[in-house]
Amino acid sequence: MSEKIELGVYLKDEGGYEIVLKSLNHYKKRLRTIGNSPELKDSSAMFGTILQQEAMKTIPKIDEMVKKIQGCLSDSKLFNSLSEDSPFLLKALLCYESDIKKAQDIGHEYFLKLIGDLPLVKNDLEIIKNASDKIREFSI
Repeated sequence: MSEKIELGVYLKDEGGYEIVLKSLNHYKKRLRTIGNSPELKDSSAMFGTILQQEAMKTIPKIDEMVKKIQGCLSDSKLFNSLSEDSPFLLKALLCYESDIKKAQDIGHEYFLKLIGDLPLVKNDLEIIKNASDKIREFSI
């Protein structure tokens, strides 16, 4: 039976904050460029507009989360305050994972440009899976 870990221990002591910050920055980049997304271009104009508006509302939340995590690095006790943010952190991780897989499987220029160096970021897939599992475990 696996022992439930504290989110702060994983994020700070095990270095999980690095992939979380990387995923949040990717998520922000994805939302900023969502108008160029092939999925959005294939959807109706009205749905696309609503999605873009929601994306712009989410970007400040990402900025707040990045600042919160950076603040926690100096006081690890604050990491446990992130437990309520677990769903948001998971969303960022899953967005990053999904875009890496789309770049790898589809090879669409949008996704390749969005993620950058595909051979390098493919290595993040296992780290993302581990981080997602640990965050889910903590939030149960």
